Amino acid sequence: MTNKTILITGGGSGIGYATAKFLVEKGNKVIISGRNAEKLEKAGRELGVDYIVCDVTNDAAVRSLVLKLEADYNDLSVLINNAGVGFAYQLGEGANAFEKAKQEFETNYFAPIRLTELLLPLLKKQPDAVIVNITSNVAFHPLVVLPTYSDAKTALHSHSVALRLTLASDTNIKVFEVMPSLIDTDATKEMGGEQHGLPPSVVAEDIYNGITENRYEIFVGEAGKQYTDYFADPQAAIKKFNQPFIK
Repeated sequence: MTNKTILITGGGSGIGYATAKFLVEKGNKVIISGRNAEKLEKAGRELGVDYIVCDVTNDAAVRSLVLKLEADYNDLSVLINNAGVGFAYQLGEGANAFEKAKQEFETNYFAPIRLTELLLPLLKKQPDAVIVNITSNVAFHPLVVLPTYSDAKTALHSHSVALRLTLASDTNIKVFEVMPSLIDTDATKEMGGEQHGLPPSVVAEDIYNGITENRYEIFVGEAGKQYTDYFADPQAAIKKFNQPFIK
């Protein structure tokens, strides 16, 4: 993870921004992408990295991004699928769960699948390459106040496992999954992230260490213990995880 060319989606803030900063300091060339041009330009300037405006849910924009990467960054060897969106709410009458789920799956699941597949030809050209999917501690058990976000991250977890096994058979591409617990970002304020969440820099450091140590499932914060508790006693772990939010 030194002297690599790295793309980070959702790199304008939060985990993406912190990871870009950390990896630049480790001697890598980082490109960040995101859909908010103003935020992305500001982040690029602060971090001293290149940026490409791209809405990962827009097919034409993603294909344009891939063409630019192939033309200008043909040594790209690391893809970090970080862009995400989530809605804090509870299922029930009037929740509008379908529309919320649709947006969450478009960004958190379908987008990384499409971008990854389109970048495989470029990644395969490198001596070694890495794909990193950012999921969550809700990928192995749901949180009732993030119900359809949990669904999307669970789907990406399953996809990451299948992709890892598939690519390991005939390529030099390694697939890592990062499962953070609560992180202090703009997106987690209504979930108590500002008071109880870990700083995004912790995720950045864990990503770096996990890749260098070949830990394909990288747990951040409480996620590792939650994972162990879940497989020891699923029902008890789910109840404990959701206790603050259930009556």
